[in-house]
Amino acid sequence: MKRKVFYTALRTAVLGMMLLGVIGCSKQQSGGGGQTTSGGSSSSASAAGVPTLIWWQIGNTQAGLAEDLKVISDYTQEKIGVRVDIKQAGWGDAGQRFNTMINVGEYYDILFTDLGSYNRFVSLGAFADITDILPTEGPKLWEYIPDVLWDGVRVKGKIYSIPTYKDSSKTCYYFWDHAYVEKYGIDLNENSWAYLDQVFTKIKAEQGIRFYPFTLDRNCNPFIFDIFDALAADLNPLGVDLADPNRRVVNTLEDPRVVEKFRYLHKWYEQGIINPDANTIDASPRPQIFFMAQAWPSVAYSYATTQGIEKYDPVKFFGPSYSTASIQGSMNAISVNSKYKNEALKFLELVNTDKKLRDMIGYGIEGKHFEYVNNGTAVRRIRTDWSLVNYQEGTYFIETPEDTVPPGYWEEVRQLNAEAVPSVMLGFMMDIEPVQNEIANCRSVWGKYQTDLITGASDPDVIIPQIIAELKSAGFDKIQAEAQRQVDAFAAAK
Repeated sequence: MKRKVFYTALRTAVLGMMLLGVIGCSKQQSGGGGQTTSGGSSSSASAAGVPTLIWWQIGNTQAGLAEDLKVISDYTQEKIGVRVDIKQAGWGDAGQRFNTMINVGEYYDILFTDLGSYNRFVSLGAFADITDILPTEGPKLWEYIPDVLWDGVRVKGKIYSIPTYKDSSKTCYYFWDHAYVEKYGIDLNENSWAYLDQVFTKIKAEQGIRFYPFTLDRNCNPFIFDIFDALAADLNPLGVDLADPNRRVVNTLEDPRVVEKFRYLHKWYEQGIINPDANTIDASPRPQIFFMAQAWPSVAYSYATTQGIEKYDPVKFFGPSYSTASIQGSMNAISVNSKYKNEALKFLELVNTDKKLRDMIGYGIEGKHFEYVNNGTAVRRIRTDWSLVNYQEGTYFIETPEDTVPPGYWEEVRQLNAEAVPSVMLGFMMDIEPVQNEIANCRSVWGKYQTDLITGASDPDVIIPQIIAELKSAGFDKIQAEAQRQVDAFAAAK
């Protein structure tokens, strides 16, 4: 395919040592829709025998959703002969709810999943292998979603989910309050931490002791580890440099670039540039004159609105980059026990290729929840109680944008995806089973120190050697060796 050739060429040109092409589709399993459930109730169906797909998402169920889903289902039944029943697990208990569903074999057809659960549920045999039916049962979907995303959701070469094609690559920005940019002559072409240090110091000196140019909280992410692929191991001290052609597994806390940034954070904390309660509060004080975020330029408009700032100026400092983690932020998988695998795939294809359906699932019912404005080029919400969560559903790029965002809002995201450089570890997910006890112990060690470290409250020159020593005692060397073994096998199979 033309897009496969382009993607391979892109990787070769940018990284120098690239993955050797896209894994092709085999033709060994049909994954047909006639398989029955095991251990669960049967899927619901209308009186006329039309399949009703059960789709589990995360969110807070709204009153009247069942009636709204009838309108959506009438449309999908007309288009592809299926109806849909969307169920939602609450934000606080979705993880436990989905674990229970998988463990007891509760029936569903489609389940939202992400990096935190995908590999584990695949290893439990919960999701259908759709590798072979994708080109035949979902040809538009197969063509529409770029190959890099399909690579990013593969497990041992097989595809068990449909990735949500949105801000699937990672690009990070600083956002400066424009008023301070003008007042202090901030250079928006500068993105080094050394330059940030100069500007913060100047602002702090003029604004005084009670003013904090860089406010943080204990849940913050200053993007220090984002130069590494974390191997889907959920352990920040473990990783491979995104661009390392040798794929060496390292302790990221030993990298000079990481240590330097932690030193800056501690310096800023000591100087009162970072708020003194950063390591104890759950949300950063607002409005913020400066913050970091995974984003794109036009989202500055939304940030300004929510923070009560007239205007934010974006400064890119990382990316765009594709990794397994960035791609696996949002996926939908089909149950291995679904009676309607082919139908579920066709439905997800429709969600990702049919503008009318995408708008309904994203915004609600036209005339009730939203209306089209500007000759149909934008959506204006009539009410704000539509509870389905946009990032879990389908691509952003066919959805009609809201009238509150600037023109080209989603096109910026699509362009960043097109420019993104794939990690050398794209498609790799570490199997932690051989070292699961060591992983648990090392996560516990890191958990003790990470908040104080990332907010600047700890002196990295004191605490990092201590963390490294405790990690080693907890089995980090064994984890590193096992990770390297798996990474080498992954590279050899390319």
